Amino acid sequence: MKSILRGAILAVALTGAGLGSVIAQKAPDNTPRTSIALEHGSHQLGNRTDLMMESWRNYGLGQFIHWGLYAIPGGHWEGKYYGGAAEWIRSWKDMPNEAYDKLYKEFDPQNFDPKAWAKQAKSMGAKYMIITTKHHDGFCLWPSEYTEYDVTNSPYGKDIIGPLVEAYDAEGIDVYLYFSVMDWNHPGYRSKLETEEDREAYESFKEFTRNQLLELLGLYPTTKGLWFDGTWDAAWKEQAAFADKLETEMREKIPGLIIGSRFRPDDYGNRHFDSNGDLMGDYEQGWERKLPETFEDTKGNDWDCVMTVPENQWGYHSDWRGHVKTSFELIEMLVKSVSLNGNFVMNFGPDGQGSIRQEETQLAAEIGDWMNVNHEAIYGCGYLDWKKQDWGYYTKNRETGKIYMVVFNMPLNGALKVKIPSKVSLGKVSPLENPKTNLEVEEIHRDEYLIHFENQKSSNSPVVIVIEPSFSEKQEGAEYQKAKT
Repeated sequence: MKSILRGAILAVALTGAGLGSVIAQKAPDNTPRTSIALEHGSHQLGNRTDLMMESWRNYGLGQFIHWGLYAIPGGHWEGKYYGGAAEWIRSWKDMPNEAYDKLYKEFDPQNFDPKAWAKQAKSMGAKYMIITTKHHDGFCLWPSEYTEYDVTNSPYGKDIIGPLVEAYDAEGIDVYLYFSVMDWNHPGYRSKLETEEDREAYESFKEFTRNQLLELLGLYPTTKGLWFDGTWDAAWKEQAAFADKLETEMREKIPGLIIGSRFRPDDYGNRHFDSNGDLMGDYEQGWERKLPETFEDTKGNDWDCVMTVPENQWGYHSDWRGHVKTSFELIEMLVKSVSLNGNFVMNFGPDGQGSIRQEETQLAAEIGDWMNVNHEAIYGCGYLDWKKQDWGYYTKNRETGKIYMVVFNMPLNGALKVKIPSKVSLGKVSPLENPKTNLEVEEIHRDEYLIHFENQKSSNSPVVIVIEPSFSEKQEGAEYQKAKT
């Protein structure tokens, strides 16, 4: 068994709670750990270190696009407002399934311009994008030979995915394909398997799913990875062996392919993390519309956060209600993600004609303006183990070692506190926008400093300060002693 072979050192004759043999293993830090014997659990401990995964790790900012038939009703049907996520409208009690399933006859997005989408993403600073090839409704945005329910049978009549991949590739933005395993249109799909008839039907659905995934990778060979959804059903949780074999086939199709933790279950139906608590997949996908608070929350795994602009709208909804995030909030989420070794992915939901809504266009422009000046603090950067301060976040370039202070909460006096390890010196400290300016550094305690930023009132956006640290022994300065009582 692959998961046992990766690190087993001693078999223990124990069986518990129907979970099979328990074996002693060594964790990545070489400490003993107890592990359940799994054939379809995690197949590696620790993060991938190959070049493709290094590229993924260094993206920083990505774009998600949810687009499909659900963009046509846009969260409304026959004058009624649907308050859920727009792409789920087919499941709404007031949305007749038959009417929804005929919407493909109206799909004719004359404003779809993949080159314009790609240029906007480039201007925003995105390094990768994720596109919904097929959502839960089963409608395919590519010409699939395995179903009639695809874009070629709509009035538009042409491939969407191919031109989009080509446009983003031309802008140097890596493309990842979203694929929903859940498929409301396929006759063999079941959410759970209760009878032999269910199981027989589901076998045809599994073969259909395999065919479509291998088809996508064959049609679009520059694809860097797959982003899965709709894998939480009880029926899919029973498919550990099938999903494991299919993942192997997909990785053979495109060497280095990146697949997150949503795709396959382990032997006991666990997703994301197997029964031993080990990550399944190349990065964790559990951070949807939320962020970890601390580095410890990430467990040292690669991860990304996918985020909507309103509270929970992915596909196009014409009526955004509730709080809509500002560019300031989204930039802070981006920086926080990078500071904790993650990527941040902002969602867009084009309308039924293929136009990206004005609110998203404005946010993309504002984020792009900030990224144009400050991208050095994002690309290729990650976690720094210095004590976090209230002014914002640290990021550190993985190659150069430069440290960036991204300041969201500037103190009124412009004095930014920094606490550093004992054998580190701050070295040169300067604003990213003006590298020839040396900021005043005041020592206030052993290994604690104030960096004085005199022009703190001159900017209404997050400021970035660059530290070029030295790791030689520091000269002894003032002697400090603990307060006496």
